[in-house]
Amino acid sequence: MSLIAPHGGNLVNRILDPAKAEQAEAQAAKLAAVQLSPREAGDLEMIAIGAFSPLTGFLGEADFHSVCTRMRLANGTVWPIPVILSPTDEVTMKINQGDTIALKHGDHLLATMTVTEKYKHDKAVEIPNVYKTEDEAHPGVKIVKQQGNWNLAGPIDVITANPAPEFPQHRLPPSKTREAFASRGWSTVSAFQTRNPIHRAHEYLTKCALEITDGLLIHPLVGETKSDDIPADVRMECYQVLIDKYYNPKTTMLSVMPLAMRYAGPREAVLHALIRKNYGVTHFIVGRDHAGVGNYYGTYDAQKIFDQFDVPKEIGIMPLKFEHSSWCSTCEGMVSQKTCPHGPETKVHLSGTKVRDMLRAGERPPMEFSRPEVADVLIRWAKRT
Repeated sequence: MSLIAPHGGNLVNRILDPAKAEQAEAQAAKLAAVQLSPREAGDLEMIAIGAFSPLTGFLGEADFHSVCTRMRLANGTVWPIPVILSPTDEVTMKINQGDTIALKHGDHLLATMTVTEKYKHDKAVEIPNVYKTEDEAHPGVKIVKQQGNWNLAGPIDVITANPAPEFPQHRLPPSKTREAFASRGWSTVSAFQTRNPIHRAHEYLTKCALEITDGLLIHPLVGETKSDDIPADVRMECYQVLIDKYYNPKTTMLSVMPLAMRYAGPREAVLHALIRKNYGVTHFIVGRDHAGVGNYYGTYDAQKIFDQFDVPKEIGIMPLKFEHSSWCSTCEGMVSQKTCPHGPETKVHLSGTKVRDMLRAGERPPMEFSRPEVADVLIRWAKRT
């Protein structure tokens, strides 16, 4: 049984073996140190473990401009969002092309990098192309504007991808998810990307996908998110109680992804699909307003963007495009516009504000909206906030 090939053909591994890591750590003590932001530290881990294959390091200038303007690396490989290292100007003014630098996050040494390029961070190209807005209220735009005005590029040699990983028992790199899929006999796998608890509509989508594939990977993002998003540890408890009671353990896996959110909507949907391809997934769920925020993107723009590519040849993983789903009291089940003839008055729909108000008051949302076990986890969290 063969699994889907990684993006670009080979699964990258930039983690040094123990002997070389020891040498690199000794060398790093003499090098200029660059502090990584939480997003950059997450990107380094994604590169290190092969989740960002075919990337071997932070992008150079030709790749940066090509990704921003064409959603492709300079060699034509599809890649929708730039992965860049943008320290403060005070730091980059002391670093030159050809230097080897130490990459740190807090007090932790993560990697070394030989700087192959130092180039201007063209935010005027990145922001409107990647985010489709220049509004600083957009969290992705805000972060880019706060980044430095120069980028450093080069392949990374990783000493430790993450010295204190959250959820280590669920933090499987692509090589390990691939092993798990093979050991379970799964040749087709659907994946669900989430940064929120799974409510009934999401559960419905994942189980529809599971009807057409051998297995399901519930793959929450646990890197940096917005300050008002539900914390990762709370979400993980929600996923676990839901899976334990409502999913078949023979066909369902839970693992986490250390990526930081960009909130780039359509482009981020493509990135999330390519990443899951590297993890060995063959089908990727793309629902309403995937990776969106506010009203910056159309409801189904994240699905339409895949029409710009030759999906079998250039993307490789199959997007599963689902419409908005909810409970219909007349149909007595989960439905979408495709399957239900009834009007909005029959649907169970609650705003995020309404749900949070209920949780803080210790009230479970209707079971047609959220499983009671998930609601109870969220009630405990809401009462603490």
